[in-house]
Amino acid sequence: QVQLVESGGGLVQAGGSLRLSCAASGRTFGNYARVWFRQAPGKEREFVAAISWSDTTVYANSVKGRFTISGDSAKNTVYLQMNSLKPEDTAVYYCAAKTGRIITTTPDEYNYWGQGTQVTVSS
Repeated sequence: QVQLVESGGGLVQAGGSLRLSCAASGRTFGNYARVWFRQAPGKEREFVAAISWSDTTVYANSVKGRFTISGDSAKNTVYLQMNSLKPEDTAVYYCAAKTGRIITTTPDEYNYWGQGTQVTVSS
């Protein structure tokens, strides 16, 4: 079992930055595919970024060049650095993980989830 706890959300003006953290306990996090999803009010949960066990990264087109996902195996934590934030980035951001080497962008394929952290970007 893996328990995930997100932190770092908040209110920021457009153009600003935030760094989200996802701390894992229970297992060595680096052996999992780790991903960030987000869900805005009235919308489906959508893929944001992922990092594999080999540190391969994948990004949604909407955040490419602005967001960076990274992992710290010593701290068993994955981060999402978000720069040049836009109002349309406003959502609850969720950290998720699954065993295996394959990164997928489908929420249903991830079996470990954090509680979510709110990110609000004002215009």
